[in-house]
Amino acid sequence: MIGWGDVYKVVAAMTPLYFALSLGYGSVRWWKLFTPNQCDAVNRLVAYFAVPFFAFDFAARIDPYALSYRVLAADALSKLAVALALAAWAAASSSTSTSSSSGEEGNNNTKKKKKKERAVSWCITGFSLATLNNTLVVGVPLLDAMYGKWARDLVVQISVVQIIVYFPVLLLAFEARRAWGATGTGKDEEDVDIEGLGLGGESETTAAASFWPLVRAVWIKVARNPNVYAGVLGVAWACVTNRFATSTSLPLLTWHIETPSIIEGSVLIMSKTGVGLAMFSMGLFMAMQEKIIVCGAGPTLLGMVLRFVAGPAATAVGAVALGLRGDVLRLAIIQAALPQSITTFVFAREYSLHADVLSTAVIFGTLASLPVLIVYFIVLGLIPC
Repeated sequence: MIGWGDVYKVVAAMTPLYFALSLGYGSVRWWKLFTPNQCDAVNRLVAYFAVPFFAFDFAARIDPYALSYRVLAADALSKLAVALALAAWAAASSSTSTSSSSGEEGNNNTKKKKKKERAVSWCITGFSLATLNNTLVVGVPLLDAMYGKWARDLVVQISVVQIIVYFPVLLLAFEARRAWGATGTGKDEEDVDIEGLGLGGESETTAAASFWPLVRAVWIKVARNPNVYAGVLGVAWACVTNRFATSTSLPLLTWHIETPSIIEGSVLIMSKTGVGLAMFSMGLFMAMQEKIIVCGAGPTLLGMVLRFVAGPAATAVGAVALGLRGDVLRLAIIQAALPQSITTFVFAREYSLHADVLSTAVIFGTLASLPVLIVYFIVLGLIPC
């Protein structure tokens, strides 16, 4: 059962986030220390240095030979369900059209294309809001207090898979959206790093012939992003440091290889800046806006519903489908209601896609998460699973 001491541990873990956020906010709004270009540079520092080192350091500390594959599969199934639901919504939204005369056909096609691009953009943001959460700051101390060490270990496993699988998938979606946008606007040299595509005022035949080079350009862009490799390299190193062998005549043997101190220190000096600089960058972003709640009430409510209702509901379906029961099922549902991942804001700002929505989801979702998660814990404890 959760006691006041456990609540204090969670609050103590959350408070430094808002300290860093306040410093970032004040440095622009009150002290005028950064220009908009410098604020963008800070976010790029976070996206390409602090976050990858943080991901590597975190992933390198798990035991990859003690994973709960059924829990991870349930989490993957829930994310797949969310992705399919969003794709179906986008297809239905972009396919709606009205009859028109031939003179209005070109204008309607332009509107339809913009509608489709808007639907795809909201699919990416909706996936972030419903599935990608902050398991470390709130999840680890809170779920440890709720269910014990085994729950903390499972949450860490889910977080590592999020780093090595779902964040790269999110980056791929961002790059694909940017490349297709370049196709429509002719900004291939800026956003798509390839030559000779002839984008812009070309015929449909040329556009079709340019599709595969465009796909190749997207993969090149993603391959250059260190976030794609950081978590994988961390897990690979964890496999080395926790290497084991089995024998028919001997019990399970495990050899623990320590990371050389010179490497560990080099990684830690950058890793420790990850969460703090991400929140600092969010404070910078907030200070450059006219209002604290940048996106308005509607998108804020949408973000809260996706985070605290849709995500846990999809996870519950996936977990039940794969046979999870008891406290493991309760854990799977509660971890899906953890607050929004800070990294999703960093990526959203880097790619200029609904950073206002993600910043609001992180800031206010983290504040609201503690009472919401405690209610989930109490209600699920009353329901036989």
